[in-house]
Amino acid sequence: MILTILKLGWLNLRRDRVAQALTFALPIVFFSIFASVFGGQGSGTSRIRIAVVDEDHSDLSGRIIEGLKKETGLRVRTGLNDGGTGTLDRAAGEQLVRAGTVPVTVVIPSGLGASFATNGFAGGGPSIELLADVSDKIAPQMLLGLLQKVTMSAAPDLMVQGGLTQFEKNAGAMTDQQRKAVQAWLPTLKPQASGTSPAGGETPAAMGVGTRIVDVMASVTRRGSLVSFYAAGIGVMFLLFSAVGGAGAALLEEIEAGTFERLLSTRVGMTGLLLGKWLFLALIGFAQLTVMFLWGALVFKLPLFSHLGGFVIMTIVTAAAAAALGLVLATLAKSRGQLQGFSTILILTMSALGGSMFPRFLMTETMQKFGLLTFNGWALDGYLKVFWRELPIPQLWPQVLVLVTLTVVFLSLARVLARRWEMA
Repeated sequence: MILTILKLGWLNLRRDRVAQALTFALPIVFFSIFASVFGGQGSGTSRIRIAVVDEDHSDLSGRIIEGLKKETGLRVRTGLNDGGTGTLDRAAGEQLVRAGTVPVTVVIPSGLGASFATNGFAGGGPSIELLADVSDKIAPQMLLGLLQKVTMSAAPDLMVQGGLTQFEKNAGAMTDQQRKAVQAWLPTLKPQASGTSPAGGETPAAMGVGTRIVDVMASVTRRGSLVSFYAAGIGVMFLLFSAVGGAGAALLEEIEAGTFERLLSTRVGMTGLLLGKWLFLALIGFAQLTVMFLWGALVFKLPLFSHLGGFVIMTIVTAAAAAALGLVLATLAKSRGQLQGFSTILILTMSALGGSMFPRFLMTETMQKFGLLTFNGWALDGYLKVFWRELPIPQLWPQVLVLVTLTVVFLSLARVLARRWEMA
């Protein structure tokens, strides 16, 4: 009897492709996503994007920039564009960080080369500044140690020359013979090859070049902005689940109850029916996200009302796209069980890749690009622009354009898939 039960269970599982995917495929997908996210952070395969502003224009600053470009763990830009064109100054470099284009901009201050040549190991000159978004915990700390390594390996002759200047200042002038010997030895000090990135750390006090991190996002209400990120991430994920559930209830249950054909026989037609269902689901989705953000504002001090315009725009296009996606899945499925199965797989996968479960800006560059293939990635990028980066509303146009396009595409696809009911 037990063997018969086991056999029946196996036969049911073999016939149910959705159950097979939930049992075997979904865990592998999640394992692969999170292994790529966390496993790649310490492997050195992820390249950190940085910008470099040279205010010094000295031999030392040029060597530092060349040393940074040789680091395999970095992708360095010295211009407004990736190709290096356009003048990149401090203000433009800070804007790149605020916009999320790069996590760190390295500013080499004026006078650094002269101070280094005079003081050498003694330091005391202007500090290199790292204009950073400190929500990225890896890039600024990595560059703190990396800049010291690059300076040591790229300018040993300048460092020794500065050290000799300090020696003469404190111990007396060298003889002509000693000076000639030093001058003959200095050309043998060649810049050392660079190419691997250290783990990073705080700037040692005696390394000659000071480095300090400047948090360019310090004006943001930090706690409230983080709350808004989690509200958006969780809200978008559950918005998708409710949209799919609502679309299933709106279409598949009516088909099973026999009321769907009566609706089609009216003057509304299939197109009007789908648009009506989509509008209802979009309004419910808008209300769902609004309630979540209002709760965050009341309980967790989320800065909702100071960002109301951007929030309304992003919530409208996000709810519209989610409702349209729900209709696509509902018209694609042949039963509520099938809808629940493959929608769960799709939504959880998109949420993991798109940043609802783990911030995309902390993922590797490759994973961030994969995240842009998801609905969640574009929605969360828009909310980050509103609440974290505090960008003006016109800066939301890429996210709004993509979500509006997805809405149109999803509605058109749902209309095509719904033809099977008209032909039945």
